[in-house]
Amino acid sequence: MTKSDNLQKLEQFNEFFTIEHEFGVNVSLLAKEKTYDYQSFINNMPTPFKMASDMSSLDQAALRPLQALSGVAGQLVDYLNHQAQKIDLLMGYILSQQIEEESHFQGVSFGGGGITFSSESSFNLGEYVELKVFIESDNCAVYCYGEIIEVNKHENGYQQKVIFHFIRDDDREILVRASLHKQSEQLKALSKKRNQTTS
Repeated sequence: MTKSDNLQKLEQFNEFFTIEHEFGVNVSLLAKEKTYDYQSFINNMPTPFKMASDMSSLDQAALRPLQALSGVAGQLVDYLNHQAQKIDLLMGYILSQQIEEESHFQGVSFGGGGITFSSESSFNLGEYVELKVFIESDNCAVYCYGEIIEVNKHENGYQQKVIFHFIRDDDREILVRASLHKQSEQLKALSKKRNQTTS
């Protein structure tokens, strides 16, 4: 990978909003000798990840028309949201069984363009990796392929920046929504802290 290619990929990564938030991620190197296309990526996706993404998309599509209604319909939306949360919790448990300790790392930030994670040893620039991203606070789990585009020495090892190479549109949207939700939570916490110090 040339320097200009890498700069272009960093620019693509930065096109999306990213939020600093700790999460778990499995990172496994993809075999260099194999060629990968989108269809082979989809074929390799574990079933629980397909189910989680499809269920989240169905929830969003079903609730969107009802959210503009009020009164009894508002109560129905609340009830459906509670049911969706129950299913999310169940899916969260099923997906937690996909965590592989030997390839599990600490995520540092995420967004629609990629993630940053930390590890004791360094990956190499340009290496392609399989990612299983687990944002437990949002019952969110995404399977995708990525490419290491930046490696920085850090106090306890290395921080690697990964741009998404193959990711389903629905999964990218899930990560974008989760990042905006985390930003909203952080802004509320900051506002609350300011109000406490001024009062």
